[in-house]
Amino acid sequence: MPSTKEIRRRIRTVQKTKQITSAMRMVSAAKLRRAQDAILAARPYAKKMYAVLGEIGRRHKDAEHPLLKAHPQQRVHELIVVTSDRGLCGAFNANVLKRAQATARELGAKGLSLAITPVGRKADEFFRRRKLGQISRVWSGLGTVGIRHAAEIAEHLAKRYESGEIDGATLVYSEFVSALTQTPHADPLLPLAPAEEIAEAGRATLPFEIEPDPAALLRVLVPQALEFTLYRALLENQAGEHAARMAAMESATRNTEELIGSLTLQYNRARQAAITKELMEIVSGAEALK
Repeated sequence: MPSTKEIRRRIRTVQKTKQITSAMRMVSAAKLRRAQDAILAARPYAKKMYAVLGEIGRRHKDAEHPLLKAHPQQRVHELIVVTSDRGLCGAFNANVLKRAQATARELGAKGLSLAITPVGRKADEFFRRRKLGQISRVWSGLGTVGIRHAAEIAEHLAKRYESGEIDGATLVYSEFVSALTQTPHADPLLPLAPAEEIAEAGRATLPFEIEPDPAALLRVLVPQALEFTLYRALLENQAGEHAARMAAMESATRNTEELIGSLTLQYNRARQAAITKELMEIVSGAEALK
């Protein structure tokens, strides 16, 4: 049995761990509230933007934009995988990377070459180890997600798609459903939306007229739609990360409390055994002196 001194040291160590996990849980809860507000505000904007694009597609069938047109030959496909930079968030990153790996295998089975854009240090480390495709560019250390991050990624993808370096793109990220649920998604990104999906998004007639012309409006709206789609994915992923870390740290805090209780019981038993042993030695010594 460990000595009482060693057990006390272990209890102090676990208590310090509990302080850390409890603090991380509170920090993640505060960040989650802000991230949740951001994603709830972004979703209606994204829906309206696609409704406008859908209305243009419905009214003007001949309106075109390079990011809306599918390439006739499919050779290289880009996979944008969004994860967190840090761990300690349970299976959050593992679930996203598992979905990304499955998507990469599906694309490879179709005979497509794969280019990968990791967004987050965990995705970068994962794909560098496995070498499932050529890494195009890495974004990591983003901190608090901003629209500028999405704009950089969107510009990178748009240039590669318009120049013919890639013939399509898929976005893999984790959708924030609730504080307890985050769902990995693999959504087609480029071409931005097939014609029938745009028409479906804008099926209801909206009360506006297009000025100066549909082509000029598409030149503005389509890059913004790509940018905001990425921004929304980053926000969803950020909210999911904080929710997963909060749940993981809450579970870790409960485990430390249980471990402290178990160690305290072990300490009391060891202390009682030591006291009993000392009493027996005193009694034995007294008996020997008689």
